[in-house]
Amino acid sequence: MGDAIDLTGDGGVMKKIVQRPKPDAIAPSESLPLVDVHYEGTLAETGEVFDTTREDNTIFSFEIGTGSVIKAWDVALRTMKVGEVAVITCKPEYAYGSAGSPPDIPPDATLVFEVELVACRPRKGSSISSVSDERARLEELKKQREMAAAAKEEEKKKREEAKAAAAARIQAKLEAKKGKGKGKAK
Repeated sequence: MGDAIDLTGDGGVMKKIVQRPKPDAIAPSESLPLVDVHYEGTLAETGEVFDTTREDNTIFSFEIGTGSVIKAWDVALRTMKVGEVAVITCKPEYAYGSAGSPPDIPPDATLVFEVELVACRPRKGSSISSVSDERARLEELKKQREMAAAAKEEEKKKREEAKAAAAARIQAKLEAKKGKGKGKAK
């Protein structure tokens, strides 16, 4: 839709708007720091999807400015409004850096996220119970994400096993045909 905007001045976080929000849409702020997003993350080098909320239509929630997400997200989401969809390109120093995030994100990877800002919300009251409720909610989300990742890994393993079994069957058929040959005994 538009040209990429350099949000950090050093090319570290680039944002390209894919879908503009409505003119009266709200944006994250001090009073609305909790954001809900849909996203899909890919490796810039290969285009491989390493994480997404689109497959299971989940929402990822976090508080801007607390360091709970990569630096690029804190930078980019501050510039978005509800309903906006943008492609955010993150250089390694604004993502996972030289460490990467094994096994899905290699060291020094540039990441590309298509992010939709679904909602902005106020922080719950700052009483102890609200904080612990929020922590419990975030822990539950983390568990769900880990379970989804484990299921994805299990499915990948099953696909690889099925491929290996198919290859073994083909090999066995080839061996059987060799054995029949032109009436020659082995």
